[in-house]
Amino acid sequence: MAKASRSAGPASPLDVKLVRLFDALYRTRSVSRAAEALGQSQPTVSIWLARLRKELRDPLFVRTGSGMLPTPRADELIDRARAALELLNELSGGEPSFDPRTARRSFRICMTDASHITILPQLLAHARSAAPGVTLEAENIGEDTARNLESGAADLAIGFIPDLEAGFYQQTLYAQDFVCLYSAQHPRVGATLSLREFRAEPHVSILPRSGYSVIDSAMRAQKVEREVRLELPGFLGLATILSASDLVATVPRMIGETLARIGSLRLAPCPVKIEPFLVKQHWHARYHNDPGNRWLRSVCAAHFADTSRTAAGRRAAAQRTNG
Repeated sequence: MAKASRSAGPASPLDVKLVRLFDALYRTRSVSRAAEALGQSQPTVSIWLARLRKELRDPLFVRTGSGMLPTPRADELIDRARAALELLNELSGGEPSFDPRTARRSFRICMTDASHITILPQLLAHARSAAPGVTLEAENIGEDTARNLESGAADLAIGFIPDLEAGFYQQTLYAQDFVCLYSAQHPRVGATLSLREFRAEPHVSILPRSGYSVIDSAMRAQKVEREVRLELPGFLGLATILSASDLVATVPRMIGETLARIGSLRLAPCPVKIEPFLVKQHWHARYHNDPGNRWLRSVCAAHFADTSRTAAGRRAAAQRTNG
């Protein structure tokens, strides 16, 4: 009767330094640069790589003219290896990290439809370049925005959102004043728009909400009446409507400048004095120290914060209001 073969015991855990080497090699594609990143000599790293290949039963990296390129097995394992390193770092009390170059994460940002036109394209272009594994989701600002920020269902809210002024962190990005937008071929209005012309011309109005309600308030306070011929719930289609009609729209400057660039439209200072408002990014205290949230906020600040503010002012911009 043949002897039953002894079953192999459980595999030994992979040495952490080998996992760190795996990550470093995947990033650098070079044994010498990986050794430098790990603070080790090149011969030591070569010995570790031999052990790693034996443990995982795969070459993992193959030397080519373009450097040490990963095998399909290495591509398959890298996400799990990095997740394990991140977990070990958290368990050891280290600072959690977010590397946009390798991160796989989705960020949900609450914003208006105007920001879909003015802010979102720049954010998307940056993410596509600097964080290829990051996905952006745009959500309308609404009654659930505060609750979604608190629960983590949303990561950030950008805009003029007075309801979030209390109890949330906030950072001012820029101030918005108002301009008038109309067709470059308007039959009666030229490069500028007088108050008399403003009163006489037909208008398209964006239905009041958040920042846009200040327009109607300013009109009432200064006893200026507009002849509104069309009301829209948002900015979708506004450029097409203006370019094909004699209507005038009063809009925040950034959306006006953006639509004027992409359509056959003309921009003019608004002849009615309307107080500017501040566009801010808002986030909940629960996620103030989250590395991914911090990265997203830093990208927004770098792209949209008013560069005329002083460095000291920018450092002091992020604050949590009491509520």
